[in-house]
Amino acid sequence: MNETQEKNLRRFASQMRRWIIEGVYRAQSGHPGGSLSATDIIAYLYQEELSVDPKAPRNPNRDRFVLSKGHCAPALYAALGLRDFFDIQEMKNLRQFGSFLQGHPCMSTVPGVDMSTGSLGQGISAAVGMALAAKLDGKDYRVYCVMGDGELQEGEVWEAFMCAAHYHLDNLCVIIDHNGLQIDGVTTDVMNLGSVNDKMTAFGWHSIPTDGHDFASLEKGFAEAKQQKGMPSVLVAKTVKGKGVSFMENQASWHGSAPKEEQYNVAVVELDALISKSEEL
Repeated sequence: MNETQEKNLRRFASQMRRWIIEGVYRAQSGHPGGSLSATDIIAYLYQEELSVDPKAPRNPNRDRFVLSKGHCAPALYAALGLRDFFDIQEMKNLRQFGSFLQGHPCMSTVPGVDMSTGSLGQGISAAVGMALAAKLDGKDYRVYCVMGDGELQEGEVWEAFMCAAHYHLDNLCVIIDHNGLQIDGVTTDVMNLGSVNDKMTAFGWHSIPTDGHDFASLEKGFAEAKQQKGMPSVLVAKTVKGKGVSFMENQASWHGSAPKEEQYNVAVVELDALISKSEEL
């Protein structure tokens, strides 16, 4: 990764975080914590990895992206808006009556959204179906799916994982946003999964430990996934819930809470500073 790519990614991710906070604050509703932890992953996908075109969002040969943790829609919306799938100013109407940017992604109303998601555990099943369809149709597009670590407590996801391994879906890449927190607290306290890497390996996946906030690590992980043949790949990305806003970091209470005015002002100062810093690099 060269300096220009790094700079562009940092700026894009910082702008995403700013719009996430803007949207959730104006709505006084939403899920900032997990949106912020997944920001760098989604930024990398939409800047470097996905073959998509805002001018042709339904191109049948495009790569597919499924946000299985659909409640973190603000991160996806921010990326789509900044990539010109729609006017980024629409983020100011997040979750408001009449807005097409509702609390969970809807493929029938939001340009660039490939699957409507919300009920945890179901997005990965849809992604597996997309990848299998590509194989059956002889298409070479890839399918990417971002999941939460709390979502791994759903039984359905393990059925989907087994299915992907059984059909050798090497065109499927899952990224687990492994921030260690969920709405009820620490994931290991709610339902301890042990080593996610070991479990994914046991289920027939090529598992790649990754730093979800390091673009070089993400670049290496995605490159390794593309080279893998005969089995699906998963990036187990270590992240920080609420990343980028100091008082939200590693706090489960920000899973589904909106900042009040004073908190919003603090967050804006911090994020504007990140944007300025990224532009100076």
